[in-house]
Amino acid sequence: MTSIITRRRLTFGAAAASTLPLVGRGAQAQAPLGVGFVYVGPIGDHGYTWTHDQGRLAAEKHHGAKIKTSFLENVAEGPDAARAIRQLAQAGNQLIFTTSFGFMNPTIQVAKQFPKIKFEHATGYMRAENVATYNARFYEGRAVIGTIAGHMSKAGQAGYVASFPIPEVVMGINAFHLAARKVNPNFKTKVVWASTWYDPAKEADAAKALIDQGADIITQHTDSAAPLQAAEQRGIFAFGQASDMRAFAPKAHLTAIVDDWSGYYIRRIQEVMDGTWKSTDTWGGIKDGFVRLAPFNEAMTPAARAAAEEVQKGIVAGTLHPFTGELKDQKGEVRVKAGETASNEILSKMDWFVDGVQA
Repeated sequence: MTSIITRRRLTFGAAAASTLPLVGRGAQAQAPLGVGFVYVGPIGDHGYTWTHDQGRLAAEKHHGAKIKTSFLENVAEGPDAARAIRQLAQAGNQLIFTTSFGFMNPTIQVAKQFPKIKFEHATGYMRAENVATYNARFYEGRAVIGTIAGHMSKAGQAGYVASFPIPEVVMGINAFHLAARKVNPNFKTKVVWASTWYDPAKEADAAKALIDQGADIITQHTDSAAPLQAAEQRGIFAFGQASDMRAFAPKAHLTAIVDDWSGYYIRRIQEVMDGTWKSTDTWGGIKDGFVRLAPFNEAMTPAARAAAEEVQKGIVAGTLHPFTGELKDQKGEVRVKAGETASNEILSKMDWFVDGVQA
């Protein structure tokens, strides 16, 4: 059974709390496990938050009456996040997933107050005895679409609609640009910061500005389909974000990086029920099924398609890593030495752009 907290912007208080699962003296001995989710955007964004909610629904379908889930959507990254997480903890949830980088510190803060509850934080790096971390290697998918962009862009210039300069986003921009430059050494990647995860109007304006500056292919790390639709209106190609967005822009949509959290949520919930859950750091990519590519547009050239498939095969086989050196930042400092690959620690805290990114 699903407990929907709100389909509007999040509000806190007695009304919201009343819809959450309750655990008290009247609870049955084998009451369903309460599992809470905190989302940064709306579940209808058809992007990042939507894919997390699809994972929640998959877990419900798999575990049935053994669990009861609830969620809070449109939770701002900041003080509201701690209040939302605490609200789910006080409502009796025994496992809480917080799904955005800006929820990292609030998750750690609330976890200290509720040591018997298990917490899982997505895309961050801070852990505790009752706090695990999990992430997807989105950058692997961005290396694939960067390869496609290098082949498909006649102008040799992509526009990148980005949310915030956090490691996950910086990593993706760098991976995209490095892959495109392997195809076209003169390739340019121009970034416009939308300063939001989900705001269709801002995202569309950012895409249009990039197109006006000469970009003939658009990619994004924001969650609405607005950049894709702007590209469709202007007659250029683009890539979807987090889910298959073909329906929103069938001509422009070359492919999309698709996030799949279902298997992880099903497994970690089972581990709590089995009593085997431990604080771990999980980072899955294409090989693990966390990341995949949506079907390719028929307009893609045979060369672009073949190159994209080759990159995917190399990543799965372990013979290709998108961040293999020598890599220099924009100041010319060597960040990854020749022949070496960036460690998980470097990637998870990446705050520098590779040479050639115009951000």
